[in-house]
Amino acid sequence: MEVDAFLRDFLFNLEIWGLLIRTDRTNPRNIETLLALDLSRVQVKDILKLLRTEDYSQGPLPDKLYHQSPMWVFGKMVKGKEIYIKIQMGPPNSSTICISFHFSEFNMSYPFKK
Repeated sequence: MEVDAFLRDFLFNLEIWGLLIRTDRTNPRNIETLLALDLSRVQVKDILKLLRTEDYSQGPLPDKLYHQSPMWVFGKMVKGKEIYIKIQMGPPNSSTICISFHFSEFNMSYPFKK
């Protein structure tokens, strides 16, 4: 299954190359969520390590921002709140990228959740 293959490769690269979390000022939702939930970057990485096929929501989606690799959307409950997570592999031999890690702003669907 494509989602399983992506997660396997993403988690491997996450361990080897690390993680870049977008926290720019043009879209403050990520940093606002990290502050509201009192999460560190290390804790976000630990949450991403827990992603499973059941958490899948959308993807692969074209990367219109970095033009590096397809983007994948997952959702995860963190401290009682649904978190919208958009991730991608990033360039070869480089950090994985967490584009979005913020409170979900709409009802997310999970096609593989039982």
